[in-house]
Amino acid sequence: MRICLVYDCLFPYTVGGAERWYRNLAERLGAQGHEVTYLTLRQWERGERGQVPGVDVVAVGPRLRLYANPGRRRILPPIVFGLGVLWHLLRPNSRYDVVHTASFPYFSLLAAGLARPLRGHRLVVDWFEVWSRDYWREYLGPLGGRIGQAVQALCVRIPQRAFCFSRLHAARLREAGVRGGVTVLEGAYAGSLEAREPRRAEPVVVFAGRHIPEKCVPDLVPALALARERIPELRGEIYGDGPDRAEVLRLRAEHGLEGALEVPGFVSAERVDEALERALCLVLPSRREGYGLVVVEAFARATPSVVVAAPDNAAVELVQEGVNGFVARSSRPEDLADAIVRVAQAGFDLRASTARWFAENAQRLSIGASLETVSESYAETRL
Repeated sequence: MRICLVYDCLFPYTVGGAERWYRNLAERLGAQGHEVTYLTLRQWERGERGQVPGVDVVAVGPRLRLYANPGRRRILPPIVFGLGVLWHLLRPNSRYDVVHTASFPYFSLLAAGLARPLRGHRLVVDWFEVWSRDYWREYLGPLGGRIGQAVQALCVRIPQRAFCFSRLHAARLREAGVRGGVTVLEGAYAGSLEAREPRRAEPVVVFAGRHIPEKCVPDLVPALALARERIPELRGEIYGDGPDRAEVLRLRAEHGLEGALEVPGFVSAERVDEALERALCLVLPSRREGYGLVVVEAFARATPSVVVAAPDNAAVELVQEGVNGFVARSSRPEDLADAIVRVAQAGFDLRASTARWFAENAQRLSIGASLETVSESYAETRL
């Protein structure tokens, strides 16, 4: 089967959950004997080629800066990428049985939808998120938000086979009137499924991810200061980078936490794994998550998680209160501190129940199960 995967980023040239998903999907399909093409923007030096074993990586647009400060996607790269995708799909030698694309950043999906009646490919779409009207307004302002929401609505109306990674966004997609079936993929974890024996935790809370506004990373600094009033030995480690990093460092100095809070920036995956395994808990103060892969990565190491109750946060679907973590009422420092203290009070019993929960749910949460569902859907998709 000839399959075309479409996403404007490619792991490891850029790092994120969607990048990992499409890289794993491309490698699996190639290993199964399919003829796989991966359309993306160039993220490597001129004259080089993106490399994925068994996959033809095609750059349909130049290397462009994707983000504007603070952590917002620029408009030009999605338009350039969409035009490049459309040009590629309309070429005489670019016939595919299936085109599988991310919904975001939308113009590539519009291109695949426009080309479908002419080229006859089946269209499969991953909706990692379906943005609400309020979030569109926050992201792009009143006018830009209305335009963005209209573009998203147009994408929903394209006939497609849709996949989501949470019940929250699957429900939004159905409510928006998507033209096609919707399946929830619960698995995105690519690590070992073997249950680990829980180890005694160190008094340290960990965050790992991008420092962008919706992650609310700065709120974790005063939360740590408040929690230390009740747990004086508590420390923090904040991994990752982004536009909010400067504010994290400023707050660390303001609260006098230089000796209690490490902010090393981007580090190796091995260092993050080690930190998660010994941590009291992972704290993910984000108010917007399409899935929350780092939460599952913590569970795999018998480490409970603290997430935040918020309308756009699908990570709460992963947390069973008092079994594998707690849901803070908001990302306010007081609420985060309360949740951290609850983890500490629960002690080793919470780590043991987190380990049992992961053992019972590991197969469901594995990326292998999701990849198998997707690859099987290609033969079923008729739109």
